Amino acid sequence: MSSFETIKARYEAAGQGHVFNFWSQLNENEKASLLKQLESLDIERVNRIYKKAISAEAEASKPSAPSDAVGPLPKGASDSVKHVEKAAEWRQIGLEVISKGQVAVLLMAGGQGSRLGSSAPKGCYDIGLPSHKSLFQYQAERILRLQTVAEKEFGKKAGSVIIPWYIMTSGPTRRPTEAFFKENAYFGLDSKNVVFFEQGTLPCLTMEGKVLLDSPGSIAVAPGGNGGLYAATRSPITPNDKSRTVLSDMAHRNILYVHTHGVDNCLVRVADPIFIGYSISKQADSSAKAVPKTVPTEKVGVFACRGDKFSVVEYSEISKEQAERRDPETGELVFRAGNIVNHFYTTAYLNQVEKFEEQMAFHIARKKIPHVNLETGQAVKPTEPNGMKLELFIFDVLPYTERFAVLEVERNQEFSPLKNAPGTGEDDPETSRRDLLAQHKHYLEMAGATVKDGVEIEVSPLVSYGGEGLESVKGKTFTKSGIASSLEEFDALV
Repeated sequence: MSSFETIKARYEAAGQGHVFNFWSQLNENEKASLLKQLESLDIERVNRIYKKAISAEAEASKPSAPSDAVGPLPKGASDSVKHVEKAAEWRQIGLEVISKGQVAVLLMAGGQGSRLGSSAPKGCYDIGLPSHKSLFQYQAERILRLQTVAEKEFGKKAGSVIIPWYIMTSGPTRRPTEAFFKENAYFGLDSKNVVFFEQGTLPCLTMEGKVLLDSPGSIAVAPGGNGGLYAATRSPITPNDKSRTVLSDMAHRNILYVHTHGVDNCLVRVADPIFIGYSISKQADSSAKAVPKTVPTEKVGVFACRGDKFSVVEYSEISKEQAERRDPETGELVFRAGNIVNHFYTTAYLNQVEKFEEQMAFHIARKKIPHVNLETGQAVKPTEPNGMKLELFIFDVLPYTERFAVLEVERNQEFSPLKNAPGTGEDDPETSRRDLLAQHKHYLEMAGATVKDGVEIEVSPLVSYGGEGLESVKGKTFTKSGIASSLEEFDALV
């Protein structure tokens, strides 16, 4: 570790020397902890981020130039899974690269379930399914099933197809997440192919850009937004091995394509071969899934363009006239591609993101941030916003992306986020449970079965990834609710 003098000189030169205000009052352990925290922080980068964020915010408040006008996605930059023949072709392309071991999944799982009344990582949450499987287990089992599907369709030996799973945690969730997976034997996956890593943090700042202390011997930090995943893929997976990063591990495994999504969507199609095949067919460096807006006024960001650059445009940035504008040929909303934080990347692209990260402006979130008074050392719990957290969003790279595409998917089949407390009535555990069981009913009916009203059947992801493999239920009428963890178990529900 660098010496106290060296670290102090760095912070003083950066105008942040106040972090040592209470140095003389700290014991040896507290001094060592503070030095370790300060050494790991690139304080000069923090200053640059602050200045650029302030400058970008001021620029955004000015009237837009015509060249920055918001417009729809260009023709050819989007398509829909409703085109069944194309979707079948995309699926084959995606399954083939999966069968070759060229696809990985990167899961954003840093959030806690505090809004849900749980202190555990959100992925541990049970939405109330008959099986009581957690979100983590559902996604793990979808990976297991998809590996089997790829093996069968491309004549591979059982157990030979691997989809590595990279799980991005946060400081508070890493240990409990790892423990949860160990307790559950990685839900049937090989632990060598489940890689945990951690999202970075940034210091909380005063309105003037000064680092806040949350105790005399510690700086206040906060996650830097989901856009922090790009830097996190370049950081050491563990402190003990500085050379191994997510990107280096992917290179070692010859991964070419990555599917990235959040943990809180119970309907997510993990490593979706249709989406991967679509993105490859478009020769996209990066792509995203979107769901059509339900109504023009729905409060969701949409994929669009600012001038000639791809972007996610927030609903508040689109005029009423733009929001209601429809395509004269199709009658669909022009600005309809709702962002669901579901992305595809080539690993070649992920390795290039660092080049333009310095150009991206962080977003400022002004908050009430607890801190210590720099003169007295007393704890302060503000009643008004007193500082800022700086966040980068996953879509902030879009303006720097040359080959980008959007795949429009069906909301009721692919998007049911878990955001709110039980009983809220929207994006809560009950709606997640409802939507997942409705999807399973749809799978059975598409396979030629009849499901009586009021009957709820949970189809294990180990039985069917996306409705395939259910030919044996054709002509059956299901009259009993229950769980089907194997094809044989369906007969007990007839």
